[in-house]
Amino acid sequence: MAVKKVTDNEFIETVLEPGKPAVVDFWATWCAPCRRLDDVLESMASEYEGKVSFYRLDVSENNKTTSRYSVRNIPMLLFFDGGEIVDQAVGSLSKAVLEEKLNRLLKSA
Repeated sequence: MAVKKVTDNEFIETVLEPGKPAVVDFWATWCAPCRRLDDVLESMASEYEGKVSFYRLDVSENNKTTSRYSVRNIPMLLFFDGGEIVDQAVGSLSKAVLEEKLNRLLKSA
C-alpha cells in the first residue's frame, strides 16, 4: 500500500518534521466519497513515489489532528511542504485535478 496510515501520536514526526512534500487524506471507513478517492490516491502515491509522501488519517479515531486542522467535511486533503499547509481540497477529486495540485506542490517545494 503506497498510502500509509498515520495517527495522532505519530502525525508530527511522520508528516510535519521531515519537511518533505506530503498529502494527508482525512477520511473515515463509513464515508463513500472517501472510498472512491482511495484508488486515485493509491495510483498517485505510486506515480509520485520518492517525490511526495501520502498519508491517510481516520477522523473517527484521531480527534486531536482532525481538530487541529479544523476538518469538518471529508474527504479532505491537506498538502504540506516544509511542515506547512500549502493547499487543500475537500471532496472526491479526479486524478487530473489531484495531479495538477501535486505538480504545483512540487514546484513550490
